[in-house]
Amino acid sequence: MLLVDALGMKFRELKLRKNPDCPACGAHPTITKLIDYNEFCGIRGEEKPVETAVPEIQVEELKRRMDAGDDVFVLDVREPHEYQICNINGYLIPLGDLPKRVSELDSSREIVAHCRSGVRSAKAVDFLRQAGFKKVRNLAGGILAWADRVDPKMPKY
Repeated sequence: MLLVDALGMKFRELKLRKNPDCPACGAHPTITKLIDYNEFCGIRGEEKPVETAVPEIQVEELKRRMDAGDDVFVLDVREPHEYQICNINGYLIPLGDLPKRVSELDSSREIVAHCRSGVRSAKAVDFLRQAGFKKVRNLAGGILAWADRVDPKMPKY
């Protein structure tokens, strides 16, 4: 075994005896294949774009409508720390807070909800539609799509 002290730039070699009861290399191994390390540690993978029946709007159309001064209310359902990384000046109500803060929204206005990739905002759109909002759509691909197709200088996370 080699011990490495990267800070002090020192190396130390240790000689170890083989353990005959080792579950990986012993006489009767019980560990015979690698595990899914991310699953074992509970690490979430990349959010996948959601396929839903909620109405959507493409990022290019939202940008065109915002530039034209259309009355579109942009609802950001991400967390505050995500909003600080990058945003498109939407009104921030995290998805978990939406049920208790729904009264802050005007059901007569057109609402476009977005999140990072479109998964959470699709849930928000579904919730708002069930709450009686008729003019609410999901931003397809979320802020990642915005960064890819509208503003390439926007940070991605």
